[in-house]
Amino acid sequence: MTFSLSIGGAPVTTSETFDVINPANGEVAAQVSLGTVKELDAAVAAAKAAFPAWAATPDAERADALNKIADLIEANAEELSALITKEQGKPQAGPGANFEIQGAVGWTRVTAGLSLAPEVIIDNDEERVEIHREPVGVVASITPWNWPLMIAIWHIMPAIRIGCPVVIKPSPYTPLSTLRLVELVNEAGILPAGVLNAVTGDGEVGDRISTHPDIAKITFTGSIPTGRRIMERAGASLKKLTLELGGNDAGIILPGTDISKLVEPLFWGTFINAGQTCSCLKRLYVHEDDVETVGKALAEFAANIPVGNGMDEGVLIGPMTNEMQYNKVVGMVEEAKAKGATVLAGGEASDAPGYIYPITILSGCTDEMSVVYDEQFGNVVPIIAYKTLDEAIEAANGLEVGLGASVWGDDPEEAAEVAKRVVAGTRWVNRHAVLNPMVPMGGVKQSGIGVEFSEEGLREYTTVQVLSIAK
Repeated sequence: MTFSLSIGGAPVTTSETFDVINPANGEVAAQVSLGTVKELDAAVAAAKAAFPAWAATPDAERADALNKIADLIEANAEELSALITKEQGKPQAGPGANFEIQGAVGWTRVTAGLSLAPEVIIDNDEERVEIHREPVGVVASITPWNWPLMIAIWHIMPAIRIGCPVVIKPSPYTPLSTLRLVELVNEAGILPAGVLNAVTGDGEVGDRISTHPDIAKITFTGSIPTGRRIMERAGASLKKLTLELGGNDAGIILPGTDISKLVEPLFWGTFINAGQTCSCLKRLYVHEDDVETVGKALAEFAANIPVGNGMDEGVLIGPMTNEMQYNKVVGMVEEAKAKGATVLAGGEASDAPGYIYPITILSGCTDEMSVVYDEQFGNVVPIIAYKTLDEAIEAANGLEVGLGASVWGDDPEEAAEVAKRVVAGTRWVNRHAVLNPMVPMGGVKQSGIGVEFSEEGLREYTTVQVLSIAK
């Protein structure tokens, strides 16, 4: 089966295709039409033509469209979930592909319920002044490979909810579920032709998105270097940007904490989706007196979590999504071992096909190891010992990233006071990587600009236009 692009409400195939690899076994999962700048330009033109009417569509009708899309996702959940597992690797069970489908439905319905009414800031005998939030125009979405459908929903839904048509370019590693969803939406006629388009393509297509004169906003989730390149190229046309970039989130366990009560949320805040989540915990700072206890608790919990092919019954953690990421994780672990880290769990690659790597917990890690200073984005976590809490906070804040962070302790209020000293877009207490469509999410420092979710995220797809009336 060859997956098509969607342009102007219709499927489009191209002369060239590319393979999508199943990361669990290394086999070809499907073929996809390879788009070029020609297809991108056609999609943008379709979106531009659709913009005036969609922006003028009554608010209630746009909300209704999102609820119909949520219904459509639910009706096709089994197919979409299987595509996610085949292209990305996350399992059907546990916090995997079906969890992603549920999240996509939930985010769509919550976004349908959001709105931005005009705000009256002055109203007296002389004048009335209102702030109106107007849709910015054509939105380009560039999504990553770790949560392919969920993040597509995060980008698409607020845009079309507020009145902006979308051209989405999914990752070439995981385009299947996104392309199929867009196809389903257009087949169902939920949106006017041109409001939702999907293309694929290489770096040339990506660069064209950054400079295209008819794209008003780009929303991107991915690496810091790519985000910088988009921002540099988009500056020439002053595009609005939302960039959710890398994290390398730190977690601090307060001295003397009873870890037995917290090990489950600590584990899943670290290893959900095999650690391939921007907001996962990726550096764990533990007081030197507690390192052995914490490491043992995590290793014992990990021993009961099945890792393997996400289509196999009972598997809770799947593979790395692609060979590049698998090799990066293996290299980081091997370097850490060579520099003196102790392996508490996992740590050995197998000769099996695909990119399955065991849950790996490393102790005795230091700031000189790449598994600490670089975002590993995989099935591994380093434990770093600290002597004083000030030292741990300084280390947590020591990198030029700030997406998320967490503090863990027996007293949540005490932990919250410590969390306030950590610089990150979201500071969790006794939890990590817990997201909510009503709670804004974004990074500080090099972890991005702008926010997603809630009314704050909806505003990112608008311009401020003031209406000033003399009485």
